[in-house]
Amino acid sequence: MSHAVDTAAPVRRRSQWPAAVDGLVAGVLTVGLATLLGAVLDRLGLAGGQPAPVAAVGGAFIDRTPPWLKDLAIAAFGTNDKRALLVGTVVLLAVVCAGVGLLAGRRLRPALVAYAVVGAVGMLAVLSRPGAAPVDVVPTLVGTVVGLWFLQRSHQRAGRSTASADAGPSRRWVLGGAVGGTAAYVGTLLGGTSAAAVASRAAAPAPAVATPLTIPVGADLKVPGATPYVVPNDAFYRIDTALVVPRLDAREWRLRVTGLVEREVEIDWATLQREPMREALVTLTCVSNEVGGDLAGNAVWTGWPVRELLAMARPLAGADMVLQTSSDGWTCGTPLDVLTDDRNALLAVRMNGEPLPFEHGFPVRLVVPGLYGYVSATKWVTGLKVTTFAKDVGYWTPRGWSARGPIKTASRIDVPRAGATVPAGRVAVAGVAWAQHRGISAVEVSVDEGPWQPARLAVDASSDAWRQWVYEWDAPHGSHLLRVRATDGTGRQQITAEAPPAPDGATGLHTVPVTVE
Repeated sequence: MSHAVDTAAPVRRRSQWPAAVDGLVAGVLTVGLATLLGAVLDRLGLAGGQPAPVAAVGGAFIDRTPPWLKDLAIAAFGTNDKRALLVGTVVLLAVVCAGVGLLAGRRLRPALVAYAVVGAVGMLAVLSRPGAAPVDVVPTLVGTVVGLWFLQRSHQRAGRSTASADAGPSRRWVLGGAVGGTAAYVGTLLGGTSAAAVASRAAAPAPAVATPLTIPVGADLKVPGATPYVVPNDAFYRIDTALVVPRLDAREWRLRVTGLVEREVEIDWATLQREPMREALVTLTCVSNEVGGDLAGNAVWTGWPVRELLAMARPLAGADMVLQTSSDGWTCGTPLDVLTDDRNALLAVRMNGEPLPFEHGFPVRLVVPGLYGYVSATKWVTGLKVTTFAKDVGYWTPRGWSARGPIKTASRIDVPRAGATVPAGRVAVAGVAWAQHRGISAVEVSVDEGPWQPARLAVDASSDAWRQWVYEWDAPHGSHLLRVRATDGTGRQQITAEAPPAPDGATGLHTVPVTVE
């Protein structure tokens, strides 16, 4: 008598949880093997884009995220938004796989079709990534086939002996989970580390700077609890669309200037290192920063003025925009005049005296004072296309954001924190204010919506950097509201009307409730 099971017919009733575990283990096998094979493709230099399916699905989701959902994610998770997305993707995949397993416990053929569809979605996500090549789908295809095989084998064993299937964790679960988990772990290690990239960063020379930057005494007020004037690299905010941080070998890096130019120009890492570098204090700000938010940071950047590179290409008359492109395919459109005037718009190679961290764009990124990052601060930059706003758009513009993105004047109270309890008497109310490339000329504080009082400003080190301030408040007992407003270097006060970040930056006054005892 044959023991074959009719795949179109239901098997004897069995407990649901073993079937769900079958689906979960199949998913672990698929994702684990695909992650490992994707990392191997990367290491061999065969991958064109992002062959790891979970990262590809997450990246595809980010590409299709509307502005309101992006703001919601950043407001909820801050700089942990990508970690939250990865966790959410894994949880969703686990739920789907468990559901397919439950379906397989009743009807195998529809379950196999459903699982194949899930694999196909992963392969489509892989193909949607910038620079994707047909070979990139191989890891997900292999993983999906193994997952289908595991589901079918599990179904056949359950059909032979329902009792044994209900007996608890079986050998196939332990073996399948171990194989898939180990593959995912090894693949993550391989994919997260590029020996050549790490070596090239470690060997990055300290460029000669004709006029080293000196931060004047008094630029940092050193008020306890306030944000430091220069933010350390490991504390600097990170907002971008790269779910997996690109790790580029600087020795293979190239930057091309194309488009509406008299001649196309290409430079490599060695050429860039020979150019005369400068140091500049520049505060970067994310357009998603809420009023009072922490998605802003000040650093000392070292780099070559991008206007010098553009001058070599000689932009044609009529060009008004430069489309910057990252190694991961992200783009932004920057006004040409902002990149060619006398401001410190840099092809930056160092941050606070160290080679750029991978998370902040090693080997080269753009730093442009006066514009929000989404239209200026391309990390891992590989292309500059001289073009027009009428012809090209950057990544976020068709998603509802403004095309140009000049930074708005803003101010923030760092201490006391919202909801803090402070002792009665003299209290230091302190924070930062910024209006990059215009500078800050005044900061004022209001208590309980009373008259505005001038705060003491720190020494102004650069109009492209934020400015610290402090107000010595004689705090009486009770509950109070503190507000702050700034005036930029042109004499214009910050906008008091409240507006969300989209489409061109949040406005309003930062207000902090405190209790005085």
